[in-house]
Amino acid sequence: MKYVGAHVSASGGVYNAPINASAIGAKAFALFVKNQRQWKAKDLETKVIDRWFLELEKSGIQTKHILPHDSYLINLGHHVVENREKSLDGFIHELKRCEILKLDRLNFHPGSHLRKITEDECLTNISESLNRALDATADSDIKLVIENTAGQGSNLGYKFEHLAQIIDKVEDKSRMGVCIDTCHMFTAGYDIRTKEAYDKTWNDFDNIVGRQYLMGMHINDSKPELGSKVDRHDSLGVGKIGWDAFRFIMNDDRMDDIPLILETINEDIWAEEIQALYDLIEK
Repeated sequence: MKYVGAHVSASGGVYNAPINASAIGAKAFALFVKNQRQWKAKDLETKVIDRWFLELEKSGIQTKHILPHDSYLINLGHHVVENREKSLDGFIHELKRCEILKLDRLNFHPGSHLRKITEDECLTNISESLNRALDATADSDIKLVIENTAGQGSNLGYKFEHLAQIIDKVEDKSRMGVCIDTCHMFTAGYDIRTKEAYDKTWNDFDNIVGRQYLMGMHINDSKPELGSKVDRHDSLGVGKIGWDAFRFIMNDDRMDDIPLILETINEDIWAEEIQALYDLIEK
């Protein structure tokens, strides 16, 4: 019931993502559905879409185990209306690309206040942006999946309470989800290194956000220390989190049937890391 993969390249065409995922033995994957560092992208061509479905079928990976990620440029909480509108337009465009590819969720970073407005004002902007995105895709059931952050700079989403507050102000909660990044969780101050700490952290998540919202995870070790609020991923077992936390995850039924995505720093060993995670499952 565990579906592990990595954020693979879609360079040259989105159809390359399932090819690259299969090459590393992945049962899940993440991708960018457009260039993540540019606002504009040409429309998906019919031949590209057809090839996507062909390669996806060959891979055997189900769409519910694919976690597309939106552009890093998007800030749905921006204090400047024009910039927030530009971000919202970009976000809606990516949702529609996901719909074309028959993907059922889109992972995004909540937003940043840029030290110009309060956290509450920024969180409200994010919720209002999400409501408008949901309205713009009302004929779809695609889920908007908020990723927790490390809290670096002015990025929000590093507290479970932030995620809960955003969801609370979204009108259609049935289309909301959460992706938990283990490195971000750890450097935001949530310990998962011992069973006691792991259970406390996830019980807090269940009570504050809600287990029903967990729709994906990014599986990363951390270069920085607990609570450092610095976002630097490391290879599994090499960083400050260590293997025990990943063993807990691989034996936790909360993580069944959702995409578990590596974003670790050495893609040359992703195949080995994927297998190492499966080896942690207790028979």
